[in-house]
Formats: sequence, C-alpha cells, structure tokens
Amino acid sequence: MSQLALDPIQPSRTDAATADKALQHIRDYLSRHHEQSVQLVVDDEDGDQLVVPRGAVELLARILAHMAAGKGVSVVPAGADLTTQQAADLLNVSRPYLIGLLEAGEIEHRKVGTHRRVKVESLLEYMRRDDQRRREAADELTDLTQELGL
Repeated sequence: MSQLALDPIQPSRTDAATADKALQHIRDYLSRHHEQSVQLVVDDEDGDQLVVPRGAVELLARILAHMAAGKGVSVVPAGADLTTQQAADLLNVSRPYLIGLLEAGEIEHRKVGTHRRVKVESLLEYMRRDDQRRREAADELTDLTQELGL
C-alpha cells in the first residue's frame, strides 16, 4: 500500500458519534491492557479475530478522537515524499506560496528532475516552528495589551 491517503475522510454527525463511543472503549481497553499486541474481535458470525500491534490501536484512538470532534482525518506515512500540491494542501496555502517558502529555505525539499519533493517530516517541522512563532506573537500582544491597560 504505497499510495498516500491525503484526501481527508470527513465524518458525518453519525460517524462522529460512533467514533466517540468507540474511542471511549479503546481508551478504556488500552488503560487496562499494557501488552505490545492487542486483540480486536470482529463481531460477526464467524467469530474472526484480528491481532494488531498496540501502536496501531493507539493511532486508531487518535483518528477516532479527531473524527469524534468532527474533523476530517488523513493518514500520511512517515518518510513520505509529497508533491508541492500535496504539501500546499496540507498547509492550506496556495502552491505558489508554498514554492516561495521552499525557495526561501523555510521548508527543506529536494528536486527530482524539475519537480520539487517535500519530506513530510520537513513540512511538520515547519508547521511546529510556525505555530511556535504564532504563539510567541500572541503572547507578546497580550503582554503589550496588559502594559497599556487595554
């Protein structure tokens, strides 16, 4: 399965409610079981069982938490190379704006022929730095507002 799952899955209200119920069960189960693998039982007439790594169930819990909050969810494997359009979509910016960030050295990238590729880790690091800058700017504005008594 080498294809990136970048198109978010948008939950309906019913999906969000179902995800919330499932999330509670999974969190409860994980808090009581600390084994490396956990067993998911599919409720069907065959009584099929599926054993999965604990990390996969923890990731499922994160996905369900987002879905329960009504947020769309995408899965991108670590180490994935993104096209500039995919990276721009994840940042929710235009492709030309992303190209500007790449050329300014804000986000690491490489060229494959004439095409640019962005490692998902580089994009996530940029997002963390950008969030930190935004928090610092908001804190500074709050401090200035308090100093001025506004």
